[in-house]
Amino acid sequence: MKKCHLCMGVAIALAWGLSAGWNLTFAEEGHDHGDKAGKKQAQEVEAPVEPGRKPIEPVPSGKNEDHDEAEGLVRLSEEEQKRFGIEVAAVGPGKLADYVSIPGEVTLNADRMAHVVPRLSGVVREVRKNVGDMVRQGEVMAVIESRELADAKAEYLGASEKMALARAKFEREERLWRKKISAEQDYLDAKQALAESRIATRSAEQKLHALGFSDDYVRRLPSHPDTSYTRYDIVAPFNATVIDKHITLGETLKEDADAFLVADLGTVWVNLNVYPKDLPQVRQGQEVFIASGQDTPETRGVISYVSPLVKEETRTALARVVLPNPQGLWRSGTFVTARVAVGGEPAALVLPKTALQTVEDKAVVFVKTTEGFQAKPVTIGRTNETHTEITAGLSTGEHCAVTGTFTLKAQLSKGAFGDGHNH
Repeated sequence: MKKCHLCMGVAIALAWGLSAGWNLTFAEEGHDHGDKAGKKQAQEVEAPVEPGRKPIEPVPSGKNEDHDEAEGLVRLSEEEQKRFGIEVAAVGPGKLADYVSIPGEVTLNADRMAHVVPRLSGVVREVRKNVGDMVRQGEVMAVIESRELADAKAEYLGASEKMALARAKFEREERLWRKKISAEQDYLDAKQALAESRIATRSAEQKLHALGFSDDYVRRLPSHPDTSYTRYDIVAPFNATVIDKHITLGETLKEDADAFLVADLGTVWVNLNVYPKDLPQVRQGQEVFIASGQDTPETRGVISYVSPLVKEETRTALARVVLPNPQGLWRSGTFVTARVAVGGEPAALVLPKTALQTVEDKAVVFVKTTEGFQAKPVTIGRTNETHTEITAGLSTGEHCAVTGTFTLKAQLSKGAFGDGHNH
């Protein structure tokens, strides 16, 4: 009996040991696999990322829906093109002109400048405008009180009354003479008196016109109040800016005093001093690029006049450019340098230098297509200060951006290195 119990105990112990060993083996193998998987996952999570860049994410196979832009293409709306100042021009033949630099000075346009004078003497009662003020044609700038004006108006009114009486007398004498009641001499005397009074009236009227009064004003003069006979309004001759003033309240002005100096600053003159060596090349109608060396951008103009004389004191001749000045950027007295185009050689394809940009060490232009602006490499030939010849890469008639190309280059770089989108 004891031997049987001993055998059963040994069997139980052996079965328990085999079971424990089996579980231990599985635990160790599972631990090894778990460690390997954990290490692999840790390596994927802890991969180093460069500062300032997003972690690289796997891209699914097939086309990338977020990046369908053609290579080198920049898409901009019409509104964005206007905002960035992008202008487009057709590529075509032209001349690579040579330029001569000529010094000059900005002055007021003397054809649009006026000295405002009172035309008669008087005492200043009102001053309504100051230096820098804008005036409209016919606007009252000052008011004076003049006895001369009162005398002129009184002379006209008196002559008008005399003419009316002379006309009435003449009509009466004419009726009597035709009826054989009065003598012919009385009729002739009345006719002469009427003619003399008419001449006197016209003379008095012309004096008022010379003072600036219109026909309508003179016609309505008999109905004006007596207090207006001495009032004289100094008015602006045209739309202009007051640039000088010599009038003070209460002072007495003479008829030739310069009360105001006004000028239309919408245009200015640029007077260029041309040296004798350059005179044969400078002619009326030539294109000129004018720069002041300050914040004012270079402006294009055309020579409107070349003097036939050379000044003795400077040994230079005058060439004039009438320059538009709508924003008032060009100020009288500013020294400028003008580049005058004096001939040049023809070229098959010519573009302004502003149309060119450098991308990856290559000269490119941005060609306008139906999809947007396509960066296109080109080969450059001869150049001057403003334009360059294109010898390869473009065809006549293609439309390229000629201004705002730096913005297009920036947008192109943004699409290449940023989020992959061109607007």
